[in-house]
Amino acid sequence: MSVQPLRTKLPYRLNQSRSFVDAKVKWVRDPYLDFVVEREKDLAQALSFKNHILSDPCKSLPLSLVSLLKPKLHLPIPSSRFFHNHPSFFSVFHPSPSLPPRVRLTHRALSLHHQESAAFASLHDDAVRRLSRLLMLAGGGRLPLRLIQRLRWDLGLPHDFAASLLSDFPDYFNVCEVRNPSDGKSELAMEIVSWRKDLAVSELERRMRSSPSDSKWIAFPMRLPRGFDLGKKVKDWVERWQLLPYISPYENGFHLSPGSDQAEKWTVAVIHELLWLTVSKKTERENLLLLGEWLGFGSRMFKKALVHHPGIFYVSNKIRTQTVVLREAYRKDFLLEKHPLMAMRYRYIHLLNQMPRLNNKPNIAI
Repeated sequence: MSVQPLRTKLPYRLNQSRSFVDAKVKWVRDPYLDFVVEREKDLAQALSFKNHILSDPCKSLPLSLVSLLKPKLHLPIPSSRFFHNHPSFFSVFHPSPSLPPRVRLTHRALSLHHQESAAFASLHDDAVRRLSRLLMLAGGGRLPLRLIQRLRWDLGLPHDFAASLLSDFPDYFNVCEVRNPSDGKSELAMEIVSWRKDLAVSELERRMRSSPSDSKWIAFPMRLPRGFDLGKKVKDWVERWQLLPYISPYENGFHLSPGSDQAEKWTVAVIHELLWLTVSKKTERENLLLLGEWLGFGSRMFKKALVHHPGIFYVSNKIRTQTVVLREAYRKDFLLEKHPLMAMRYRYIHLLNQMPRLNNKPNIAI
């Protein structure tokens, strides 16, 4: 089944002028949002190890085999030390004196895994909506599987999303081939079967519709950290920029001049919606830039939008990468709308950071 044309071109032409002031917008550290990123530093790797361990029939893996996963998981320390640092989560044991050591999960980690599996099962419809909206943000309604895989963790998709969602929701998704614009080679992609008008509503539009106000004007919420002060010229520009018409990220704004303020507001709307689709309201900057390239923005437009609007986006330099956080989603380090999967992840973090009491028996997993 072919996908019907997506993102109807806007019938009106907006002001194409560019008025951003020639002033540098400084980066100011936000310790609360840095902590938001830093507290998850070992989480993704731990859960990836968990999934590999549980995929083995013995529910354990030899340390020699686990060490081969280290480069794939971008682990900065040896895997044996990683397990040693988290004894409440992983248990290293010797099956017998003559056999090499293996690693398995503790009882408490295994219990959390079962709870997480139940949460994923109850959130299938939510995952379908998130993935559908992501695909509808793409001009052709399709994205390479490699890009979706990069965003899988942030979108809260199951690790086997391609197999499970395709088989369970054939009316929503299909696998196709696309051509990589960088090298011209074909690659597998996922596409949305048909446009879902009820889902093509951005978070900011949804808020406007639910608001009792009659105003049609949509501005981006801005939160600046203490000690941050925009220069007067920049502040005046931001105020004028906020008054520009809001163009939905699900509409086609590529007819706008790439250097115009209006084009930048549409670009910000796309990034805002992308971040809102994630369960933690953040993702690595590299993910956004790669997605921007595929969507047709190029990395330059996304980079400029992130730099020009520190009141909307925060770029953290913690845990050996750059992470873009949607400021409005947090009050200090508290996530205002906690997705059920985030509640599970916080429980995993709590367990990872726990040390067994000395007078307790060692954790032994089944």
